[in-house]
Amino acid sequence: MKVGISTGCLYPMLTEECIDVLAKLGFTSFEIFFNTFSELKDEYLDMLKYILEKYNARVKSIHPFTSSYESFLLFSDYERRFMDGIKIYEMYFRTARKIGAEKVILHGSKSVFKATVSCKEYFRRFDILQHYASDYGVILLQENVNNYISNSVDFVNMMKCEIPESAAFVCDIKQCRLGGIEPTDMINAMGKSLKHIHINDFSDENKCVLPGRGILDFKKIFSSVNKTGFDGDVIIEVYRHSFDKMQELKDAHSFLTAVCGERKMEENI
Repeated sequence: MKVGISTGCLYPMLTEECIDVLAKLGFTSFEIFFNTFSELKDEYLDMLKYILEKYNARVKSIHPFTSSYESFLLFSDYERRFMDGIKIYEMYFRTARKIGAEKVILHGSKSVFKATVSCKEYFRRFDILQHYASDYGVILLQENVNNYISNSVDFVNMMKCEIPESAAFVCDIKQCRLGGIEPTDMINAMGKSLKHIHINDFSDENKCVLPGRGILDFKKIFSSVNKTGFDGDVIIEVYRHSFDKMQELKDAHSFLTAVCGERKMEENI
């Protein structure tokens, strides 16, 4: 497994500036959090590719900025809106293909959304979206998210049962904690369908800190991860207020490489 980082860690810094700053720190694997539609245009993506190639870096995954609207766009009981929503997510699939990313992240439907579809219908629509993603050579990943219907081990198990060929997941450690779920229980439920990890830590004072700055038992986490046969990417994903100095990001990478066995990062400066 390879340790990377999300550009979301530096939000609201401009996306291209995030890549430049993080690459200069030595990161070569990225999840890009796109923040607006203009960042999905060819001319912008060509610029990103130029920056990435300059640092011999790769994008492993992308995160849509429309995640909070997915209940309404994709999983409401108004079918026609879902069909139009597919067209929006095709833009993300196309974007991922253009910049060489393998995965697209989905939050899905909020648990408090009144007009959400049934789980069976949710899985049917996810399966449709997954087939569209495959047409672009990428894979759609369901993330476990607090206050969303995916914040449930039972939901994950049902999804694997209903659409075993299409079910694929990203596990976010902080979302497990926020949702009151033991991370290893979620990892075990996702099993061989776990394709990606958003990694972070927590302390008694802060719900989200950089890996190695809190009290999370990472050896226990990665022991469970290894048992699934996981061969995906581990992406550092925290908030900008979760750290003070950029050096702390490098320290987090060094900590994680020691835990999961990846080689230490090299300087790109």
